Amino acid sequence: MGVIPGWLLRHQVVIEAYLGDSAYGPTYGAPVTVRAFVSEKVRTVRDQRGEEVVASTTVYLLPTQDCPPESRVTTPSGRTASVITSDLHDGGGLPTPDHREVTLT
Repeated sequence: MGVIPGWLLRHQVVIEAYLGDSAYGPTYGAPVTVRAFVSEKVRTVRDQRGEEVVASTTVYLLPTQDCPPESRVTTPSGRTASVITSDLHDGGGLPTPDHREVTLT
């Protein structure tokens, strides 16, 4: 199968990649609009520190899309949220839909 099929990416999101902290707070990259599939469903996930947190939205992206934790993502509904986790799902050549799964606060 390879990469997640384009016809599944029915939405668009705006990603502002987290670049790090400065003396004035977090810094972000320029906004980038990308195709995605957005699922607004509340669930419990573990953050980078292993703590359980509540995620309100899951976004599925192409596997090549960079979206590090703490980035800002604006969903089609206009809500802007922070990235909790950004996981690459790569089947290593198996017939699976490779993609990036991003959970948002």
